Amino acid sequence: MTAAITSELKPVLVFDSGIGGLTVLREARLLMPERGFIYVADDAGFPYGGWEEEPLKARIVSLFRGLFAAYDPEAVIVACNTAFTLAGVDLRTAFPDRRFIGTVPAIKPAAERTRSGLVSVLATPGTVKRAYTRDLIQSFASQCHVRLVGSENLARMAEAYIRGEALDDAQVMAEIAPCFVDKDGSRTDIVVLACTHYPFLANVFRRLAPWPVDWLDPAEAIARQARRIVPLIEGAEHPDGFDFAVFTSGQPNFSTCRLMQGMGLSIAPADLPGICR
Repeated sequence: MTAAITSELKPVLVFDSGIGGLTVLREARLLMPERGFIYVADDAGFPYGGWEEEPLKARIVSLFRGLFAAYDPEAVIVACNTAFTLAGVDLRTAFPDRRFIGTVPAIKPAAERTRSGLVSVLATPGTVKRAYTRDLIQSFASQCHVRLVGSENLARMAEAYIRGEALDDAQVMAEIAPCFVDKDGSRTDIVVLACTHYPFLANVFRRLAPWPVDWLDPAEAIARQARRIVPLIEGAEHPDGFDFAVFTSGQPNFSTCRLMQGMGLSIAPADLPGICR
């Protein structure tokens, strides 16, 4: 599948480091039923949390150069906090005529909803260390006590879980335990899920949490923003030829292929210019 694909309506491209962006894709499809979608997983580069910043920026920009040449999407949802907080400015600079919908930690709505004033942001190490994240806290949550929790392992755990593998409760708890703060008679009441992989584990988190909290999933808000940006074509029918997934490794495993099929996505070959394995 290449740039030869044509349709009256251009597709929306959803990009993530792995399969976490499926949480956003699911919501976007509900709000944009007339659009075809292309899901791109940079599984050859997964996980992004351990990358140095400059090589990862270069990789992401290079990938998008190939993706735009091949698919010419109407808009792109960057369904990855690490990718967008790091490379969002670079992408918009490199491709000024393209529409990007970014994913950033939902710190503003968390600050608006908290009653205790204690908010945690559960993210990857890369998102935690970004100046972008700290700027969000300064701008929207300066009156709150915000704890940043960077997990090295949860994204991998979420990928394994959604493929049907069992998780060890103690290992999951070790990753989320720092989110729970009990301070001066108040407790954390909101945890921001600042990685699109994490909502897959939300039910596990709820079961293991030492007390109830609001696990804030940004997927619906991202999809609403995409709907605002992508024009609605009244009466348009869902186009043929889209609704497929591209994996940069070119080698998604059997369980991943089954998952994509369950989402109504076929697997396309990763024969794109700019794909770096």
